[in-house]
Amino acid sequence: MKDSVQIMIVMIIYMAAVIGIGIGFARKANKSSEDYFLGGRTLGPWVTAMSAEASDMSGWLLMGLPGVAYWCGIADAAWTAIGLAVGTYINWLIISKRLRRYSEKAGNSITLPEFFSNRFHENGKLVMTISALFILIFFTVYAASCLVTCGKLFSTLFGLDYVPMMIVGAVFVLVYTIIGGFLAESVSDFMQAIVMIVALVVIVITGTVTAGGLSSVIKNAGSIPGFLEFFGIATPVTVDGVQQSINGVPQFGAAGSYGFVAIISTLAWGLGYFGMPQVLLRFMAIRSEHELTRSRRIATVWVLISLFVAVFIGVVGRVLYPDALTTDSASENVFILLATNLLPPLLAGLVMAGILAATISSSDSYLLIAASAFSKNIYQGIFRRKATDRQVLLVSRVTLLVITLIAVVIALDEKSVIFTLVSFAWAGFGATFGPLMIMSLFWKRINRAGAVAGMISGGATVFLWKLVIRPLGGVWDIYELLPAFLISCLCIIAVSLMTAPPSKEIQKEFDDVRAGI
Repeated sequence: MKDSVQIMIVMIIYMAAVIGIGIGFARKANKSSEDYFLGGRTLGPWVTAMSAEASDMSGWLLMGLPGVAYWCGIADAAWTAIGLAVGTYINWLIISKRLRRYSEKAGNSITLPEFFSNRFHENGKLVMTISALFILIFFTVYAASCLVTCGKLFSTLFGLDYVPMMIVGAVFVLVYTIIGGFLAESVSDFMQAIVMIVALVVIVITGTVTAGGLSSVIKNAGSIPGFLEFFGIATPVTVDGVQQSINGVPQFGAAGSYGFVAIISTLAWGLGYFGMPQVLLRFMAIRSEHELTRSRRIATVWVLISLFVAVFIGVVGRVLYPDALTTDSASENVFILLATNLLPPLLAGLVMAGILAATISSSDSYLLIAASAFSKNIYQGIFRRKATDRQVLLVSRVTLLVITLIAVVIALDEKSVIFTLVSFAWAGFGATFGPLMIMSLFWKRINRAGAVAGMISGGATVFLWKLVIRPLGGVWDIYELLPAFLISCLCIIAVSLMTAPPSKEIQKEFDDVRAGI
C-alpha cells in the first residue's frame, strides 16, 4: 500500500506539471483558431520531432507492442517495428518539406481537411467534409485506445476498478486539451517524449540485469518454440483465451510459421504514416521548412531506440514472469509488471508516468484534431462560414466533450486489446489520407473527383477488409491497411484520368510549390 501511495504521488506531480504547461500556453492558444489548432506555425525542430513521435506512438508503444512480444514472441512485434521505423524516415524525408510549403501556399491551411480542400480550390467543400468525417470516426477509436491504456494502468497499479479509473483518465485528458490547445500539447509532448524513452531504457536495462544478463535472456526466451524467430511465432496453449501452465511453466505448442503474407502485412504499418494527421500537422506547424532536416534526424533516432527497446521489454518480461500474464489482453501489462516489481516506488512512479505521458501525448492530439475537423471544417467551413474565432473555439470544446464521451463508451470493455484498436484506426488513416497526401503533393494531374474517390474507397475498404474479408483467413489474412492503401491509389489514378484535369490555376500553384516559389 505504501508503495502505491508513493507511485501515486509521483504521478500526481507529473500530471500537475502537464496541466501547468497547458495553463502557461492558454493565453497564446486562445488568441486565434490558428494559434489553438496549429500553434501559429512556431514550432522549433526539437519540439516538432519529439512531439510528432510522442503523439504518434501513444500508450501502445509501452503497453501494446511489449504485450505482443510477451504473448507470442518477437516476429509480429519486430516486423511491425521495422515497418514503422522505415515509414517514419520516409515520411519525414519526402512528405514534410513539401507539405509545410504547400499548406501555407494553399490558403494558409491549418487543418488537414482544410489543406485538401484548398489544394483543389473547391467551393462545395465536399473533400473537406469527407476528410473531416473520417477524422472524427477514426480518431474516436484512437482516443478510446488511449482511455483503455489509462484504465489498465490505474486499475493495475492501485487495484481499483477499471471503468472508474478509465473515466478519471478521460477527464484529465479532456481538461488539459481544452485549456492549452496545439502549442501546449506540442510542448508537453516534447517533455513526454523524453519521459517515454527514459522509462523504456530504464526498464529494459533493469530487467535484463535482473534476468541474469543479455545472454541469459536470449537463452531462456529461445527455449520457447518460435519465440525468438523472425520467420516463426510462438503459440500459447489456451483454454477460453487463458494460457495454461503446469507447475508454473506456461505451455506453448509447436512454433507456428510466420510467412511472406504475415511479414508484408506487418511491414505495411509503415504506410500509415503518410496519412497520420497528428504527424502531418507537425510538418505544417514548424516555423521553417529548412529545420525539418534536423527534425527528421531527431525523430528517426528516437523511433529506432524506442521501438527496439519496447519489443525487447516483452521478451524480458516473458523470461522474468513467464506465467504472470495469461491472456492476450493481460499481456499488455508487462511494462507495468516489470516497473512495479523491479524499481523503487518513486522511480516506478516516474516510469509509470512514462505510460501516462504516452497516453496523454496521443489522446490530446487525437481529440484536438478531431475537434478541429468538426468546428473548423464542418461548422465554420460549411454551416456557418462567417463564424467568429470565439465561436469556433467554443464549438471545438463542445466537440471535445462529445468525442470523449463516445470514446469512453467504446473503452468500457476492460478486455479490449490496445494493439487491436490502434491497428484499426491506423489502417483507417493510412488508407484514407495516405495515398491522397502523396499524390496531392507529387502528382499534378490529380483532381477533386480523384481525391473524393480515393478517400471513400480507402476508408470503406478498411471496414470491409477488417470485418468481412480478413476473417476468411489464408491469403486473405492481410492487415487491412495494405489492400485499402492500394485500392485508394488505384481509384485516385483511375478517376482523375477519367475526369477533367485540374484548372490551370491549380496546376500553376502546384508548379510554384514544386519550384519552391
